[in-house]
Amino acid sequence: MSRLTVVNLGLPKSGTTTLARALREAGFTVADYRIRRRDTARPELRGRWVGGQMYHGYFTTGDPLETLDEFDAFTEINMLRGPHSLWPQTDFGVISALQEHHPNLRFLASARDPGDQAMSMLKWSDLGSDRLPASTVPGLPRTYGQTLHERARWISAHHAFLRKIFDGADNFLEYDVADRQAPQKIGAFLGRDLPWWGRLNAHDGAGKDTVIGTGAA
Repeated sequence: MSRLTVVNLGLPKSGTTTLARALREAGFTVADYRIRRRDTARPELRGRWVGGQMYHGYFTTGDPLETLDEFDAFTEINMLRGPHSLWPQTDFGVISALQEHHPNLRFLASARDPGDQAMSMLKWSDLGSDRLPASTVPGLPRTYGQTLHERARWISAHHAFLRKIFDGADNFLEYDVADRQAPQKIGAFLGRDLPWWGRLNAHDGAGKDTVIGTGAA
């Protein structure tokens, strides 16, 4: 893919669903977490996990996007289901391969206050309470991640890792979802205006998903 491609290296509950909609509204073809029927005309990709396809390409041809050429934006790329725990955003080999095979690629890192993000993981399905502690995750070994402190430390370390490997790079932008200027910064970084910005998959404290601030920013 020689066209502009965007990969978000943020962790879950950092505004990845909001980013997916924002990029779709800006004209990108987005794969977010899982490739759904509506996302592709290729039957073999329907239901596949984005992270799984990235690792398939990485270990088959060296290119993590080998089977994902119809997409130009990837907003949540991890997968944690049953025995499968895939976190390409934490993998230096995958990130390096993406850079090597796609020189026009832009990396985003969606971020929020680590404590708030760690709390959101607890509230979202069984991610913080069961799935993270029961799985082996890079930087968060099995049995860890049960407490707010452990999850927040893991989140902070991941972003420190990204800042280290992208130090001085002009193809990387870390942004805070709470920053009112986030859509403008992302748009300038990608060279494309974002006509929509809001907050999706928010937790309203009553166990329901809410859609907040869906007007253009």
